[in-house]
Amino acid sequence: MVHSNGIKSEVKTITVLGTGIIGAPVAANLQKHKFEVRAWNRTRSKAEKLQSVGVTVFETPLEAVQDTDVIISLLKDGPVVLEVMQSVKESLSKGTIWIQMSTVGTNIDELASFANQHELIFYDAPVQGTKQPAEQGQLIILVSGPTQYRERMEPIFEAIGKRTVWVSEKPGTSSRLKLALNSWVFALTHGVAESLTIAKELGVDPALVVDVVTGGPMDNTYFQQKAKAILTDDYTTSFSVANAVKDAQLVVTAMEKEAIQVDITRAGLQRFQRAVDKGHGDKDMAASGLVGEKGE
Repeated sequence: MVHSNGIKSEVKTITVLGTGIIGAPVAANLQKHKFEVRAWNRTRSKAEKLQSVGVTVFETPLEAVQDTDVIISLLKDGPVVLEVMQSVKESLSKGTIWIQMSTVGTNIDELASFANQHELIFYDAPVQGTKQPAEQGQLIILVSGPTQYRERMEPIFEAIGKRTVWVSEKPGTSSRLKLALNSWVFALTHGVAESLTIAKELGVDPALVVDVVTGGPMDNTYFQQKAKAILTDDYTTSFSVANAVKDAQLVVTAMEKEAIQVDITRAGLQRFQRAVDKGHGDKDMAASGLVGEKGE
């Protein structure tokens, strides 16, 4: 049913733009929860595997969004999201719901402006979580947007996440919160990596660091995961170093505009960039542990 304001009363069809590490499992979980899911990815082969679970894959984003109820964008960055949305504007209908889940920093304001211009119902909804939580439908979703459609949105979020945090009615608030959260994630990542390197270079078994921390007040699941990756030299990607560079730069740029010095995030950005320069860009960001040894 479509109301006089152009807003549909129920959601049946969802188009996912971007089927990378997060986008692909999001599309699969939505399909699993009985939505009719469409998908597009710039590299089509990354989307084609979703056909086996019933997702319809399209050649172009313009085709993918035609007559859809909801658009979810999970693309590389803000400029790419805007470029893709501009390419489909001829197919956008008043009242279409757009859930913007990419990490875009303060570029969210430009995307919100585009949504307003085209009379879309816009939700700024970045996620906390990487590959495994996405696959398990256990993401934490940070939502800013109009609460009057909350009942319609909740089944979508429940299909892909374990918790939805309604941050604000003002789009942009969630993306700003995500920058703060990412700064903490990056600090944890580098902290684990550097601690294990210090032990190793001082002639101490780095596994002892993990042994001492385990079960104490400094212990957490993230510490255990990243420490295990470094100790076993297994950098299977949950969140790549290259993406960490992009997201750390978003934090630094946002704080530069506020004239705030973020020493830890800036230093961490440089460390991630060293990892990229050493050829580790496609590895998990735990590869921060590969650039702290002698000669690096």
